[in-house]
Amino acid sequence: MRIRRALPIAGATAAVAALGLAGAIPAHAAEYTSELKIKGVQYDAPGRDSNKCSGGNTRNEYLTIKNYSKKTKVNLKGYKVRDAVGNTFVFKYNHILEPGDFVRLRGGRGTDSDARNEVYRQNCNFIWNNDKDTIYLYKPNGKPADTHAYTKKANDKDGNGYITYHG
Repeated sequence: MRIRRALPIAGATAAVAALGLAGAIPAHAAEYTSELKIKGVQYDAPGRDSNKCSGGNTRNEYLTIKNYSKKTKVNLKGYKVRDAVGNTFVFKYNHILEPGDFVRLRGGRGTDSDARNEVYRQNCNFIWNNDKDTIYLYKPNGKPADTHAYTKKANDKDGNGYITYHG
């Protein structure tokens, strides 16, 4: 099991505090009015954890975000993903999700691809804890879009390191 501390992300803590987001969302799963929701998380990358940028497996840890709308396209630019200790990723570029489409937010470094539905955090550190964590998804205006807390014991019955939400 890896133990993780907050990553030094410039301005992330200040931004969270400035938006009043710290502690604003309960630790349990919540339903919000948002087209985008967390579909699932590969919180424990297969294999032995190694956060080396070359040869590590952080790219195999990913969060799947899906557009559950039947008609509305959603631009991910400005959406934020955060964990329980405040590690934050902001979608900085346009990435349009068609209705029913999804994107995988991967750890590690790589080239974002609309065709492969992949966005990379450009950071080789793991973000999700292997034992328990909370995943927060925020809209560009700072309002919550979706939140899920998990524990390996309660939510990963088959022990494969992947948890599905919203089907």
